[in-house]
Amino acid sequence: MDKNGNTGIKTVFLDRDGVINRRIMDGYVTCKEELEILDGVPQALRILTDAKYRIVVVTNQRGIALGLYNASTLAHIHDYLNQVLRQYGVRLNEFYFCPHDRQENCLCRKPKAGLIDQANEVSTVHFKHSYLIGDSDTDLLAGRARHLRVIKIGPIETVIPEARFDNLLEAAKAIAADQIPE
Repeated sequence: MDKNGNTGIKTVFLDRDGVINRRIMDGYVTCKEELEILDGVPQALRILTDAKYRIVVVTNQRGIALGLYNASTLAHIHDYLNQVLRQYGVRLNEFYFCPHDRQENCLCRKPKAGLIDQANEVSTVHFKHSYLIGDSDTDLLAGRARHLRVIKIGPIETVIPEARFDNLLEAAKAIAADQIPE
């Protein structure tokens, strides 16, 4: 890869809560029974898979730092998520998570780009042709830190994304049709 990220795998980075599954307001998904996949997500993943994108989840999981669940429980939740998605013939390729609390000075908690960097170490990302889709400014800032095109699900806060959609399915259709500006 050159310094501008001009080789590698086209990747779509997805935040989890609020993009893939329903966000629990003022709470955390602590077990698979609390995981509610949002409408259109399997279809969106099919579109991205058919367009030859690697699909990577990057998620802050502060609930681990708070002792609400542990990394093993989180792995079970993600395994369950992929088990459900496989019924639709799709899957999420990889999961990266930050287990730290907000005040810890880690490199992985979004808005820092450490989770994206971890994914890049496993398989080189073609940054110029990759995206981050999230529902918060911290998601978008992590993507911007690595010059990804950022897409907001839901209302715009402070960070202005390249595009905004109501759900992942709309975003996936726009990505596949190459309708997201650079």
